[in-house]
Amino acid sequence: QVQLVESGGGLVQAGGSLRLSCAASGVTFSDYTMGWFRQAPGKEREFVAAISRSSWTTVYSDSVRGRFTISRSNAKSTVYLQMNSLKPEDTAVYYCAASKVIAPSVSLGGEYVYWGQGTQVTVSS
Repeated sequence: QVQLVESGGGLVQAGGSLRLSCAASGVTFSDYTMGWFRQAPGKEREFVAAISRSSWTTVYSDSVRGRFTISRSNAKSTVYLQMNSLKPEDTAVYYCAASKVIAPSVSLGGEYVYWGQGTQVTVSS
């Protein structure tokens, strides 16, 4: 049984930081490209960041580049999202996802086969 479990969300003031974690089980974690997506109320899900299997490559959306950092520990089967300089527009439910596609189009949700249940991030102004 595959599970992705996010944690680390919460309420933070603008300019603050949060670190999200996503722990995977039931999969060989190092076989998967990992991504973070988010969905704000009334909006479509959007890509945030992705990291390749070996951590060699990271990709970010324009809206978070320079503020967010994705990383992973294959030994711990966990992917992280360090979020700094948070803005109210970063408020959303954040989801981690796993893709086994070789060279996936990482910004496309359809490339990911497993998803977590999400963790709420709220940034107050």
